[in-house]
Amino acid sequence: MENETVKKKKQVLLYYCVEMEDVARKIASESDSILLHSINWRSFADGFPNLFINNAHDIRGQHVAFLASFSSPAVIFEQLSVIFALPRLFVASFTLVLPFFPTGTFERMEEEGDVATAFTMARIISNIPISRGGPTSLVIYDIHALQERFYFGDNVLPLFETGIPLLKRQLQSLQLLPNSEKIVIAFPDDGAWKRFHKQLVDYPTVICTKVREGDKRIVRLKEGNPAGCHVVIVDDLVQSGGTLIECQKVLAAHGASKVSAYVTHGIFPKRSWERFLHKNDDSEKAFTYFWTTDSCPHTVKAIANKAPFQVISLAGSIADALQI
Repeated sequence: MENETVKKKKQVLLYYCVEMEDVARKIASESDSILLHSINWRSFADGFPNLFINNAHDIRGQHVAFLASFSSPAVIFEQLSVIFALPRLFVASFTLVLPFFPTGTFERMEEEGDVATAFTMARIISNIPISRGGPTSLVIYDIHALQERFYFGDNVLPLFETGIPLLKRQLQSLQLLPNSEKIVIAFPDDGAWKRFHKQLVDYPTVICTKVREGDKRIVRLKEGNPAGCHVVIVDDLVQSGGTLIECQKVLAAHGASKVSAYVTHGIFPKRSWERFLHKNDDSEKAFTYFWTTDSCPHTVKAIANKAPFQVISLAGSIADALQI
């Protein structure tokens, strides 16, 4: 008889916002110990939220989590209302899963008068009421700047996760294909290299950099050799996609046989994802693959079944994080 004891998984009751319902269902399918619970998301005639937490009595003494998506200012208030209410319902512990921290790119002041909204959002989240089990656990994926962990107060315990293991699985699958090229990781700037290179030490790297020429910022190859390789550009997020497109041009000019991209958060305002679509003709495809996660649900719906995009789900990783 084995002496090893299997750690029993805790049961977690998972609530979710409307736009994250698909992700929530995937999370629940990953584990029998995660049970979905719902919120009635309604509005009064004046447009303000009219909310109801279903099964409020039944969640007393239970481990509770909420899957959020702060995709626009319009939805943040109603979700915060629920997030602030759940820990006060005598739950054993409370976890907020916010895969994408939306104001993360506005984390510093460059001149007096700038408002660092990343700090504002962190202060709001830091004031979530303490539950019976203590501070709120906060799960965020690939926050834009690691120093932002210090923006949060002692009422929350930030757990910073990453989507890079999901990318590595995709790369390992590519390497099993016949006639697969050597894979090289490219970073669009020094910030991305500092952020991710230690997680990708098994691959050769290329680093690009932006240099100012007059009023323009030009992408140049700083170090590394992409010639004859399948180069995968890695960054935490994409907005307009301009930097990725310029990197692709530079890498191709230096002999890369293929160029792909991975970002954890595909924001793509104003349908900027359209810049990356494969055309139906035989013209050259700039990006062979473009991987992103389902952290931004509006993007997931927009790019579904459109090459070169492939969506990798965070569901399994979130299910594991809820057991920590």
